[in-house]
Amino acid sequence: MRLSSPLLSLLINFLLGASWAFALIGASTLFFSFLSIGIIYAIIGAFLGSLPGLFMVLLLEYFLMREEKLRELKKQTKLLEELVNQNK
Repeated sequence: MRLSSPLLSLLINFLLGASWAFALIGASTLFFSFLSIGIIYAIIGAFLGSLPGLFMVLLLEYFLMREEKLRELKKQTKLLEELVNQNK
């Protein structure tokens, strides 16, 4: 994903990777800790353990989507202004 500044792009990509890692570690930790109780509890625990990381992934992807939409709207506005200036 290409953002307006390289530093912001690096930060967002790093946070996105860290969020995925957090989701994976949370899921695997709770899965293996509840595995001695039963497989159903382990699967439910893995799902609950991955939720905080997945929530952060969702927030970061939403931020990236809004940034891309803003960039596209700026391009469209510029093109519309050029068309209006040509018609005058």
